[in-house]
Amino acid sequence: MSPSEARHQRTGSGDPFLDADLYYGDEDAMSRIKDRRRAFSQTLKVFNREDIHDLIGKLPVRRGSHDEISAQPRKFLIDVDATLESLLEREDTDKNHQITIEDAGPKVLSVGTAASSGYNKFDVRGTYMLSNLLQELTIAKDHGRKHIILDEARLSENPVARLSRLIKTSFWNALTRRIDASNIEVAGRDPKDWTSDPRPRIYVPPTETKQLEYYRSVAAAHPELRLDVQVLAAEITPEYVQKLNEKPGLLALAMEEKLNEATMKTEFMGVPFVVPGGRFNELYGWDSYMESLGLLVSDRVDLAKAMVVNFCFCIKHYGKILNANRSYYLTRSQPPFLTDMALRVYDRIKGEPGAREFLQNATLAAIKEYYSVWTAEPRLDPVTGLSRYRPEGMGVPPETEPTHFVHLLEPYAAKHGMTFEEFVQAYNDGKVKEPELDDYFLHDRAVRESGHDTSYRLERVCADLATVDLNALLYKYEVDIARIIRTVFKDRLEIPVEFRTAASRDTAFETSAVWDRRARKRKLRMETHLWDAERGMFFDYDTVKRERTTYESATTFWAMWAGLATPQQAADLVTKALPRFEAYGGLVSGTEESRGPVSLDRPNRQWDYPYGWAPQQMLAWTGLLRYGYQAEAERLAYRWLYMITKAFVDFNGVVVEKYDVTRPIDPHRVDAEYGNQGIDFKGAPKEGFGWVNASYVYGLEILNAHMRRALGAITPYETYSKAVAAQEEAF
Repeated sequence: MSPSEARHQRTGSGDPFLDADLYYGDEDAMSRIKDRRRAFSQTLKVFNREDIHDLIGKLPVRRGSHDEISAQPRKFLIDVDATLESLLEREDTDKNHQITIEDAGPKVLSVGTAASSGYNKFDVRGTYMLSNLLQELTIAKDHGRKHIILDEARLSENPVARLSRLIKTSFWNALTRRIDASNIEVAGRDPKDWTSDPRPRIYVPPTETKQLEYYRSVAAAHPELRLDVQVLAAEITPEYVQKLNEKPGLLALAMEEKLNEATMKTEFMGVPFVVPGGRFNELYGWDSYMESLGLLVSDRVDLAKAMVVNFCFCIKHYGKILNANRSYYLTRSQPPFLTDMALRVYDRIKGEPGAREFLQNATLAAIKEYYSVWTAEPRLDPVTGLSRYRPEGMGVPPETEPTHFVHLLEPYAAKHGMTFEEFVQAYNDGKVKEPELDDYFLHDRAVRESGHDTSYRLERVCADLATVDLNALLYKYEVDIARIIRTVFKDRLEIPVEFRTAASRDTAFETSAVWDRRARKRKLRMETHLWDAERGMFFDYDTVKRERTTYESATTFWAMWAGLATPQQAADLVTKALPRFEAYGGLVSGTEESRGPVSLDRPNRQWDYPYGWAPQQMLAWTGLLRYGYQAEAERLAYRWLYMITKAFVDFNGVVVEKYDVTRPIDPHRVDAEYGNQGIDFKGAPKEGFGWVNASYVYGLEILNAHMRRALGAITPYETYSKAVAAQEEAF
């Protein structure tokens, strides 16, 4: 037996919670009973519910179950296709290929036991077990199985254990991508490519000659792919990027050379990364940091490290950590988390060869990005010394749906006597000048760079704001870089020429003292311009109007995450700010009062009330723990994880991009401009959503054992807290 065959063999006494590729790897488990006379799982046929009701009404009431009592863990003998068909026909009454609390089926299905070769029956009952059965059958079918032996424990698994297991052993793998010959056809295509000739395309930096040769050889060997390999210009300007919109494509990421033992030839392989999920198929900026928190908890240090390597590649060749690695993002970055991400990885690998070089490269890249992106114009406000999301760019952002800006641009097209398409082309080419539109799209690009797209907090003003979130992150950069230089590089970090910028061309080395001073200055500036002692919150600062804004955002807690809040400010944030953001399922992104009324003319924005996002939760938990507010961190984590778990149990294993944290029943249903990613699946969820996956396993690390048990029993926080209070009173 080959190693791969051995890996996929499963016996009847095996672990019921094996990974799907092992559990459903082959038909070996069926061989023991293939010669027996057996009846695979049978179910009741489709019935008319009114007829059944009439019949039952005439008979004495009695329990109709025929469950057998067994001292051994039950295993079921199942015909996959037949059982799947019957299950959906009986239970999926809304025909969406999911079994949820909204389906009106009988919520019971008889399946045959393996011990009796399918003769004895057992009733699988309730939404959770039936939806798990649907998921397991779907996964088995995906693995090519016609018949399976299924452990009952897999259907009744504690939901916290099940979701954690799926995230760690399945979802991360499903979200992992590489850019190389193995998947360039899929990854190279862009659903946002609205050109007349969409095709897979990749842009390679001019200095990456080996990559260029590699991709050209792939294109030549597989002409059916129609792969278009382009060399990126050495100088990236807004005008150049705007021209690339006519031929949008992927931007190359880091690659590594590995020996193929079968051919004994060296081959190129893309350095892996984790995508957010849903429609997203690229390396995204701050999504990757949030995902890394979950990857490290899941012992996937390799993937977290690989994404740092890819980010360093982006800074080296594209000047910044990009919004995502597509050509139309070349002028746009994302919230900067590189130093914290690199340090967390380094803490896990520092005993391994090459760990110091890994941290050195990441630190050099972060320093280069700090000088050339975040503390340089146009993002630096020279008056306050604080930074803004303010990317360069020209024309209409091309990555949106074709109709996204119709309502905005049609009046301008009419003004110039042009069709919509003619006006967009003329405006993009600079043949038509409209300063008001220039200003609008400046702020629109800034909102997208901030990651908080979209919100009334930022709409039409983002590029002018020195935001709490960005400056908290840059304070963390300054503190981290000082710490790394001082503790790892003996207070002297040599700066190679390729990592120097216009602002640091004469800087041969860096010391910690310079970065310590920068951190102190930024902290003082934030206290002066952003802190409101009366309201106990940090607010964004408008660098044009020269005034502090009043929009209450959960980003105020990023100051605690970064460690820049004083103990008194942290206490005020907990006592004054936290009650304004805490909701049934965790933190809302902003308060209802700040968002204001919504209507047909003023629709909801997805980063406003009542929606909650994983990044806001994770950073708040970490900040609270940093300042000693353990109880508050546990409470918020419990609320968020309870909401995710409840939706997971009630709605067929759903895990989505964002949640309405004010809705106890169906929080995954988000009524905002972009809907929700992660809802549209049939049978079984395959990947969840990146940063929500991360928040789940990361949050479980914060909860105590009692809370984890209560969470597994789907106990609302209010019920749990009352039980704990009653127990404490009893003693």
